[in-house]
Amino acid sequence: MSALAQSLPPNLADTLHSRGHAVLPQWLSPAECAALSGLYPQAGNFRSRVVMARHGFGRGEYQYFSYPLPDIVQRLRRTLYPQLVSVANRWNQAMGVDIRYPAGHAAFLARCHAAGQTRPTPLLLQYGAGDYNCLHQDLYGEHVFPLQVVMLLSRPGEDFSGGELVLTEQRPRMQSRATVVPLAQGDAVVFAVHQRPVAGSRGFYRVNMRHGVSEVSAGRRHTLGLIFHDAQ
Repeated sequence: MSALAQSLPPNLADTLHSRGHAVLPQWLSPAECAALSGLYPQAGNFRSRVVMARHGFGRGEYQYFSYPLPDIVQRLRRTLYPQLVSVANRWNQAMGVDIRYPAGHAAFLARCHAAGQTRPTPLLLQYGAGDYNCLHQDLYGEHVFPLQVVMLLSRPGEDFSGGELVLTEQRPRMQSRATVVPLAQGDAVVFAVHQRPVAGSRGFYRVNMRHGVSEVSAGRRHTLGLIFHDAQ
């Protein structure tokens, strides 16, 4: 089934509250994955290209799409946001953050653009053998939507090996905990951009989240990243 015809599972909010991430199996069809991967060499789709080794981000590269976004990227961003906004607002309420997010993505982007965050942030990432992505957070300005989505476009074990998505969380006065998230081609994973609330004995506290990609041992790996706030 096309991703654009799907709705998020009803237990998604509970999974995100308990784990900070949730996998959406087979969210993209193989044809959609191939079409998205095929955009990578078409420079006219992108506003900038980043070679990670030049900035100490890891190895590999990625490109940020330019406006107007390709149709499928635009529609994914626009249709996923309203299905995640209630979780985002509940998280902010639990963490004592006053910010609330509007129901529609266009209204949220208007807020970003009014603050000077006008550059689109959806991106395609490309990794070859020996490439990896250091742990990081995708923060691009004052306005940050607290959830993002990554979609694996390549076939593990066929197109590439290694290259697992890694999530870490740092709880107060505790050592960091890492989670490896196995994905198949077309799977999507929703996860926290920066912080998420965790219930403790004295109410909710904030857990700091980061994500990265382990070293690709062979082949080539492509992913689509959907970030819902724009960049300065």
